[in-house]
Amino acid sequence: MEKLSCILTIAGSDSGGGAGIQADLKTVTMLGGYGASVITALTAQNTKAVTGIHAPSAKFVVQQLKTVLDDIDVSAAKTGMLFSEPIIKAIAPVLSKKTFPLVVDPVCVATSGAKLLKDDAVEAIVRMIFPYADLLTPNIPEAELFSGVKINDREDVFKAARILLDMGPQAVLIKGGHADSWAITDWFVRKDGEPVPFIQQRVSTNCTHGTGCTLSAAIATGLGQGMEMGAAIKRAQDYLNLALRGGYQLGDGGGPPNHLAPWIKANGRDGILSELDAFGRWLVAKEAIASLMPRGRSNVAVALPLVDNIDEVAGFTGGFVRTRRGDVLVSGHPEFGASEKTAATLLGVTRLNSDVGCAITLGVGKYTKQTLDAVGLDSVWIDRDRKPDYIQEKNGQFAEWGVFEELKGHVNSEAVRAVGDPGGLGIEPVVHLLASNLGEMRDLLARYAESYKEIEGQ
Repeated sequence: MEKLSCILTIAGSDSGGGAGIQADLKTVTMLGGYGASVITALTAQNTKAVTGIHAPSAKFVVQQLKTVLDDIDVSAAKTGMLFSEPIIKAIAPVLSKKTFPLVVDPVCVATSGAKLLKDDAVEAIVRMIFPYADLLTPNIPEAELFSGVKINDREDVFKAARILLDMGPQAVLIKGGHADSWAITDWFVRKDGEPVPFIQQRVSTNCTHGTGCTLSAAIATGLGQGMEMGAAIKRAQDYLNLALRGGYQLGDGGGPPNHLAPWIKANGRDGILSELDAFGRWLVAKEAIASLMPRGRSNVAVALPLVDNIDEVAGFTGGFVRTRRGDVLVSGHPEFGASEKTAATLLGVTRLNSDVGCAITLGVGKYTKQTLDAVGLDSVWIDRDRKPDYIQEKNGQFAEWGVFEELKGHVNSEAVRAVGDPGGLGIEPVVHLLASNLGEMRDLLARYAESYKEIEGQ
């Protein structure tokens, strides 16, 4: 087996498992590295508070560091909670001789508000650790503390970054999570370089405990694996964003990001393809479904958990067609990335409602709207007159844009279970039924088909 890059974290322990070395080691492992650790402090904490901190002696901390480096070929390292001046003073001479990239996350305060850096350590970390940092990763409050600049806009960010760079680090990444904006912009600044924005969509969640630890550990892992700094930052951002979207309530306070999010996605692939195959067989055998199909080709779309793009949505390579004999023909086989327009519609929905994981495209008949009401499906219809010129029909671009625009203006987007497209010149009208999974979709389709048939026969 190929040797894994060893990533060393020098940080405090979080008994709640969401931040510190626990977050670091989970991150390193998920991104394909081997994690080693030097523990600078033990904390008694959960999702609500830090109730106590116990630090080992500075002598023992540096003994951990020297012991690891004497035997293990470290590819990159990061620092987190360094806690006190004696600990910083002890490890600084060792780090001054490092032969690997170092990411310094100047942790001062926990998400819960507890101080994680003693007052005497603030000056010490600037003087003894910052000069050895290949990358410094402060959030806005930390950047303000160390630079003395009150940050209100991006010009203040740039000013603070230049001051921080004068303290010795080779580059600075000022994280924008504390800013009040729809997106998060992390500003990357090198010495003698122009500021570069790294932008991610903000995730609405209270599962933010350990985000700084996770990001810095992910960047260090990338650097240890030979990635260029910008690429390492981008991958780390993507990983953190996915983990935030997968966060869940762990205790009574703010939870951590879900570090297993990539594994959860990967683990769902085979199951979805198998379920799709069974769904296709059911669809062929189910009476009355064929009459609901559009004249053109249709498809079903099933998304992986925490879906990001069409390649993470599965469908049938050839889709569904209605034969002249009134049957449904399933063409092709289940495959990710196979369902373009239906998948795009589903993606537009999941951007606002992650509980929806499945969609199917049906035709629009005389009794479609009446049937939607009878089955109790809250629906929206795309307004094609609002389509801007830059949005194209191809590649599902219009489908994703249209459903997102309709849902974001809906009073209760999470209740919507049908999205209609009235069509236009050369474009057949369709309606997309939405469900959490394929099992729910079977029940919904059966009820819809039965109701449509009853209304048609009246």
